Amino acid sequence: MPTPLEVRRITPEEHLGYVEARTAAGADISFLQVPSWAGVKAEWKHASLGWFDGDELVGAGLVLLRQVPKVKRFLAYLPEGPDIDWTGARTGRDLADWLDPLAAHLKAIGAFAVKMGPLVTVRTWDADTLKAAIAEGTAKRLRDVPADTTDDSGLAVADRLVELGWSQKADTGAGFGDVQPRYVFQVPLEGRSEADLLTGFNQLWRRNIKKADKAGVVVEHGGFDDLPAFHEVYVETALRDGFTPRGLAYFQRMWRAMSAEDPSRITLYLAKHEGRVLAATTLVRVGQHAWYSYGASSNEGRDVRPSNAIQ
Repeated sequence: MPTPLEVRRITPEEHLGYVEARTAAGADISFLQVPSWAGVKAEWKHASLGWFDGDELVGAGLVLLRQVPKVKRFLAYLPEGPDIDWTGARTGRDLADWLDPLAAHLKAIGAFAVKMGPLVTVRTWDADTLKAAIAEGTAKRLRDVPADTTDDSGLAVADRLVELGWSQKADTGAGFGDVQPRYVFQVPLEGRSEADLLTGFNQLWRRNIKKADKAGVVVEHGGFDDLPAFHEVYVETALRDGFTPRGLAYFQRMWRAMSAEDPSRITLYLAKHEGRVLAATTLVRVGQHAWYSYGASSNEGRDVRPSNAIQ
C-alpha cells in the first residue's frame, strides 16, 4: 500500500527546479504550468503546489485563483495541468491518490470549484486524414473524423475522472470546450532538416515562402523594445478578424516575467519589408517543446507574404 501523497505550497524556485528536471528527462509541461505564468496573469492570485511522497516532490502545478466579489471564495484553475502521473505509468498510483489531496488542499484555502486541463492525449489525427476530410466536405467538426490512433490510457483517464466526480465541459462548435483549445496541432521537429519540413508543406506554401524571400522580406528576432511594433500589427489583426485584442501592457508583462525566469522562454519574430514590420509572432519554449503563442499581420504588404516567411 503506497503512502498517501500530501499537497502543499512550494516556492517558485522549487517549482521551476521540478519543471527543469522533468523536461530534461523528456516530459512535456505546458508553459501555462511554469511559475512565470503567474506573473503574466496579474489579475489572478496564484500558488505553486507540490505533491509529496514523504519528502520527495513527485508532482507540481500552478493554480490560478479568481476571487468571487465580496467574499473570500475562489475559482481554482490549473491551465493545462497539473503535471502529475495521470495514467499511472510512472508511479502505478490511481488518480484518486493525486486528485483527492489536491481537492482537499484547495477547499481548505477557500476554493468553491476546481478547473484543470490534463495534458493527456486521447485521439490523434494525421494531417493527411484531415486534408482528405476537408476535401470531401463530409465532416463539419474534428470529432466527426475517425481518428488515426486512439490512446487507451487516455480514454481510461477520462473514464476515471468521471468516476471520481469530475465533469467535462461540452465540446462546443469551434473546438474550444474550455479556456484552452481542446484540439492542438503539433509538428514534430526532432531528426528533421529544414528541407524535410519544407517538403511537408504544400506547393502553394513553398511558393509563397520563395516569393517572400525574393521580395526581400527579412525575419529577425525582436526584443522588449520591439513589442509596440508587434502590438500595432496585432491590433490590426484583431480588428480584421473580429476578436478583442489584449493591451500592450499584457505583452510587456509576459516578456518581463518569462525572460526573467529563462532567457530562452519567449522569442519575438518580426517579418520586415523595406524596414516596415508586416508580421510578427511570439514563440514560447519549455524544454524541447515550443508553442506558437500569438501571431499578427498587417493589412499592408500582404502580397509579399510576410506571414509565410515568419512561419
